[in-house]
Amino acid sequence: MNYKESFIRFMSDSGALKFGDFTLKSGRKAPYFINTGNYVTGRQISELGAYYADCIENNHIEVDTLFGPAYKGIPLAASAAAAFYGKYGRDVNFCFDRKEAKDHGEGGLFVGKQLTEGEKVVIIEDVMTSGKALREVLPKLKEAADINVTGMVITVDRMEKALDSDMSAVQSAYKEFGVKVYPIVTINDIITAIEGGVIGGKEYLSAMKEYRAQYGVEY
Repeated sequence: MNYKESFIRFMSDSGALKFGDFTLKSGRKAPYFINTGNYVTGRQISELGAYYADCIENNHIEVDTLFGPAYKGIPLAASAAAAFYGKYGRDVNFCFDRKEAKDHGEGGLFVGKQLTEGEKVVIIEDVMTSGKALREVLPKLKEAADINVTGMVITVDRMEKALDSDMSAVQSAYKEFGVKVYPIVTINDIITAIEGGVIGGKEYLSAMKEYRAQYGVEY
């Protein structure tokens, strides 16, 4: 089992990947739902960090520092940095932002590694729906230092058109910001995993493929 298949089983076992009839925030009716809020234990966050590290290693993304946007990205970046050291022997930095700059103590907007010119930064997020988080954090990062954002890693790419575009959020991020987004897995990987018996859910395959045909994009 490769790391993608292992991650899909991990999502299913953790309750982060569910099948059924769901109304998404977009208003679309989907036969599957991804809720990363269901990762709640130390073991789960440790394993999740390892999958982020695997994705970065397997895609050969250059990185000096992992950045986790507040708030969901904070534990993800920290666990991924720990996994890098424990699994690959690479001691990468990590940092995260505050919602508001601190005006006392050490001050500043960032906690952890203070960014420097030319630093290779990978942004760590859970999911990407509209690109809002990227739009918010990029100016903060660039204001701190002339860093090089070498990529953004998310758990799942739904490969789904935005409400106002024929492109997915991942495609839009590259077009608008020049940032390549690397998912640990895509919805196509999940469909293949169901077909191959890695996880259950074969009774939802037809609905998933119909949903992909209606709203999906191909890369």
